[in-house]
Amino acid sequence: MNLTIENAGTASTFDYTALAGGPTWLALKAAATELQGLQAKDGSVPDPADHAAATSLVGTITGSVAALAPHFPHDARYLELLAADFAKWVESGLGVPDFLDSLLAFNPQEHRVDGLGHLVVFPMYTQNGSTSRFVEAVLVEVIWPEFIGELEAGKYSNKLFVPLRFIDFTPGYDSNSAVLFPESVSVRETPTFTWGAIFQDREAARYRRVVRAAAEVTRLELPADALDMLDNQATTTETFVMWDLIHDRTHMRGDLPFDPFMIKQRMPYFLYSLEELRCDLTAYRESFAVEHDEKASPEARKQAKLVQYAVIFDRIFRFAITGTRVRNYDGLGGQLLFAWLHQHHVLHWTDTKLTIDWADVPAVVIALGEQIEELYWRSIDRPKLAHWLAAYELVSATLTANPASTWAKGPDALPLTAPLREITDQVMDDEFPLSMFYEALNRKMRDVIESTAGITGTSAA
Repeated sequence: MNLTIENAGTASTFDYTALAGGPTWLALKAAATELQGLQAKDGSVPDPADHAAATSLVGTITGSVAALAPHFPHDARYLELLAADFAKWVESGLGVPDFLDSLLAFNPQEHRVDGLGHLVVFPMYTQNGSTSRFVEAVLVEVIWPEFIGELEAGKYSNKLFVPLRFIDFTPGYDSNSAVLFPESVSVRETPTFTWGAIFQDREAARYRRVVRAAAEVTRLELPADALDMLDNQATTTETFVMWDLIHDRTHMRGDLPFDPFMIKQRMPYFLYSLEELRCDLTAYRESFAVEHDEKASPEARKQAKLVQYAVIFDRIFRFAITGTRVRNYDGLGGQLLFAWLHQHHVLHWTDTKLTIDWADVPAVVIALGEQIEELYWRSIDRPKLAHWLAAYELVSATLTANPASTWAKGPDALPLTAPLREITDQVMDDEFPLSMFYEALNRKMRDVIESTAGITGTSAA
């Protein structure tokens, strides 16, 4: 085999997609899938009667990994320790798995080369997929176009960000999950996380399907470049890479009155809504700046314009009506953006037709981002509960709360001297229900949105 891997920004010349149809990968995938049927939620194989079968399946997995390893020389140490972690798991009696050693050796952020492949095998849960720490196997390749390398090397440095494309996967990723995070892996202790990966091909594919359908349902006339974007999976994928590059780094930047990732904090879900929306609106604002930066490359400026469409359309069409109405923080963020645009008279729903005044949209969108940033800046000097109340006031100034809400009645209705968890418990699961517009849209779009589970760039083509 002739495998060429050069420095970041230079494409890999090996076709990793060829591995997906080969017997070695298929044997690994089948063994991991069968093993999942023997595992408990915590990843263990609790029934001694299943240990012989599980051991045999682990043998198939490690044998397949060893056979595939020469195709991934950049991951050699990780794949060696992966086999060792599987061996230790079997020797310890197949209890709760601990793959810390191999996880620490897997560093995809060090090899951001366009088209470079990775073989990822861990006992892990998949966000928006399975909450069980089953052994999952994913065959992926890196997406790193030249203009992204230029942006990341300049103002938008993000050393932890790894954009990926699906090649093949086990059942945990036959779902809505579009991320691969190290914190999802079963380990004995929590390490310092040094990377986070997002499957932009899945994000792009579901965007294209949902937005095309939503535009038809709402009779929205898309701008020519936004319409062209829906016809091109590669262009849309690179648009999402740029969006997520800026979004991801924003979690660590700004006047943050809290842990930026809100780890181990139990707070009202609308605070998570504002944080995710803040990062998306930052991506919008920065993309607007890149679009008008004459020093930026033509490709970066073109994609920057498309990022602006993507943020708006994905938020108002997909986020708002995807998932349950139980503390749906991304859904709430989509509702808030739609209502903000409508109430500032740049989005119109008239005669059952949606129209958008595109020339006026940037100032209005950026103004919402400034509102959230002002909330954050002031909250550094506020007690936590006061920050929560101010955040609720920001959201409820645009969205109408559930009439049964205690929070909507104001601070005097809340048990302000009780522990914070009791005040959090007063937030309704659906504190800000869907508007009549969204109820109607949801009925017409439900099947389309459900059809995007498990979608990839290849399956959407």
